[in-house]
Amino acid sequence: MARPSRCPPELRRRAVRMVAGVRGDHPNEKAALRAVTDKLGIGSRETLRNRVKQHEIDAGTRPGTTTEESVQLRALKKGNAGLKRVDGILKTAVRSFAAELDRPHTRA
Repeated sequence: MARPSRCPPELRRRAVRMVAGVRGDHPNEKAALRAVTDKLGIGSRETLRNRVKQHEIDAGTRPGTTTEESVQLRALKKGNAGLKRVDGILKTAVRSFAAELDRPHTRA
């Protein structure tokens, strides 16, 4: 699991908006990212690049898995893991009951 961000959510959103706003003023995205991280005192250009990329995916301007889809996939995987666990328990119980039925019983 990822560690929680020390960067406040509003600063993250502002940084993403700023990158979009200054892209035309720089020769490439890397230079725009550097300008924004330097101006806001953000330590990781790679993290900001990933946030910009995810924002573009969520906005539908770039292909990829949206944040909402990722949340849904995680929930489905968690539910699937629970079902597999229950299935294993049920299979064990059925084998146990079948073995019990196969044993000869003696009456006292």
